[in-house]
Amino acid sequence: MSTPAGWTIEHASGSASAFHAWEPDAGVGRLARWFSVDTPALVLGSAQRDDVVDVEACAAAGVEVVRRRSGGGAVLLLPGEVTWLDVVVPAGDPLWDDDVGRSMLWFGEAWAGALRALGEPDVAVHRGAMRSSEWSRLVCFDGLGPGEVTVAGDKTVGISQRRTRAWARLQAAVYHRWQPDVLLGLLRGPVPSVDELQSVHAVPDAEGLIAAVVRRLPALV
Repeated sequence: MSTPAGWTIEHASGSASAFHAWEPDAGVGRLARWFSVDTPALVLGSAQRDDVVDVEACAAAGVEVVRRRSGGGAVLLLPGEVTWLDVVVPAGDPLWDDDVGRSMLWFGEAWAGALRALGEPDVAVHRGAMRSSEWSRLVCFDGLGPGEVTVAGDKTVGISQRRTRAWARLQAAVYHRWQPDVLLGLLRGPVPSVDELQSVHAVPDAEGLIAAVVRRLPALV
């Protein structure tokens, strides 16, 4: 896999809780880290209440409940059904931007270029303000934020961000299989029907997508 100059590329696997708890080392440079979950996880946004979760349903399905420090709504991570990539950019890097929304646009463009290379039609990067829906505070992929990517109008790449004074950590996810019925079955009411949620475009080619995104990370010059 070709790696642009200035990037360290890593791959890790394990639980979603362990990966969300991971912190970049002091003095980190540009880092792209692919992660594969080996157990199912329901990941809540930083401000979501615990009582949105159907604890009994999660336990019965063997789904770990995790909270992240970024983003809004819940995300379902099932082994083999999602590509998850974090990129870390140190403060002072040319890719750093003090504007949180604008800072995610370059990352969205990398994903968009990769999707176009795979033949996906009508790929666009959202450059406006956060676009919320009735259910986006509950289900993350029902909203559309700056830098996130659509295919033929359907959300495809979700992006959230954590930042400290030393680094920004941009987290992106793409589904290879979208199962909103499974996600909704792990949440406690009121919940929407599947038909009430926004459409999500799933990308089947995980291996090709990973290689295509890595090739499009901006080189450090």
